[in-house]
Amino acid sequence: MPTRIARTAWNGSLQEGSGQVELTSSGRGTFDVSFPKRAADEAGGATSPEELIAAAHSSCYAMQLSAIIAEAGGTPIALDVTAEVMLGPDPEGGFAITGIALTVRGEVDGLDEAGFVKAAQAAKEGCPVSKALTGTTITLDAATEG
Repeated sequence: MPTRIARTAWNGSLQEGSGQVELTSSGRGTFDVSFPKRAADEAGGATSPEELIAAAHSSCYAMQLSAIIAEAGGTPIALDVTAEVMLGPDPEGGFAITGIALTVRGEVDGLDEAGFVKAAQAAKEGCPVSKALTGTTITLDAATEG
């Protein structure tokens, strides 16, 4: 199986410094990061580790769910997955990811609402990114559309 690489170049202190994250394996982009923007309500044009985790989680989850729907005899037509990754204070000091909220809305042939919700829960448990984030509470809101 492949290994994927990202690289960050950082200059300066935590509060005054900034950096750039490069998606090295894909070559798809370089993105600004800074701690003040990471901790602010508005990102101000910069990304953050939490946003990158959210991107990884939502895409991994969508892939896993499409596979589980097919295994259950359904056909995934469209899946809309959002992952919200929350950053907050860590009781032991510093910061921590305090939770992840997955929301999925799906258009699926061959599965009823209950079957879709069951597949969605199985995808949450089986997604490799979910497995990597087992120390964090992950919630799921799943429903079909149409």
